[in-house]
Amino acid sequence: MNIKDLDLNLLRLFDAVWRSRSVSLAAQQLGMSQPAASQGLARLRAMLGDALFERSGSGVRPTPRADRLAQGVQVALATIEEALNASQVFDPQRSARVLRVHLSDIGEARFLPELVLVLQRLAPGMRLEARPVPHDQIGAALDNGLLDLAIGFLPEVVDTLQQPLLSDRYVVLMRQGHPVAKRWGQLQKKAGPSSDATHALLAELEFAAVRTHADTLRILELMHWHHRLRLTVSHFLSLPGIVRSSDLAVLMPRNFAQGFAQAGALAIIEPDLPLRDFTVSMHWSQRFDKDPCLQWLRENVLQLFSSSQGKA
Repeated sequence: MNIKDLDLNLLRLFDAVWRSRSVSLAAQQLGMSQPAASQGLARLRAMLGDALFERSGSGVRPTPRADRLAQGVQVALATIEEALNASQVFDPQRSARVLRVHLSDIGEARFLPELVLVLQRLAPGMRLEARPVPHDQIGAALDNGLLDLAIGFLPEVVDTLQQPLLSDRYVVLMRQGHPVAKRWGQLQKKAGPSSDATHALLAELEFAAVRTHADTLRILELMHWHHRLRLTVSHFLSLPGIVRSSDLAVLMPRNFAQGFAQAGALAIIEPDLPLRDFTVSMHWSQRFDKDPCLQWLRENVLQLFSSSQGKA
């Protein structure tokens, strides 16, 4: 085939289908109808003389020819995007961009209000969508444009560019006046955080946990406390009210536990736990690294987290 006969939009369609493994999802990402996407894919198949994608379950599977073609197409599209973006002058005051960010439920509660204020002040025409995505799908969502940024403790997310935002650790949150909270301070002065007496005290606790937060469940297992798990919920945000009105305790990041404790009636203890320390990072795709709008967003998110960590 001759390159003069090629419509660049067909390469964008090919790339979206290859990344998403779905013609309908690719059409949605590109703002096309599914029939139009299917017609475009048929044109590309005819031009290249290859099926490119075959049906597989609920989506499609690339042919070997498509897999060989994908890397070259991605490099070419990225080069064109970078060249176009280099000539743009990004003006946040005039932008109407929709920004899509992955945050956990507690991340949304703690940082979205401040991020919204930043956008209202500096970029009033921009819109923000918080999109929780399963962790094993975040890398693909960043690459195909379903997400612009992902923020959190995401050790499963690989092959992305990332920037550490803050260091945190897991602590135990319980109601003020809890029998363990009352004895904790006295015991720390006498025995220290790693003593047998300390572990025996903590083993008296009964816990609530979030089913999707695997590290807190892993800590319970490593400490042999999993048999003390009495409640499992879907989101962290339901737990402070439950903890205030019961003797259940919950493992959660200190940064967020402090915010909940400031509302009153909650106490925090910081035992020496396995897997205690972790880093919250900002992730984005190398494909969109030079996008001036996303560069601006990353800079403001970094400042926002720096400011929040300073307050903490």
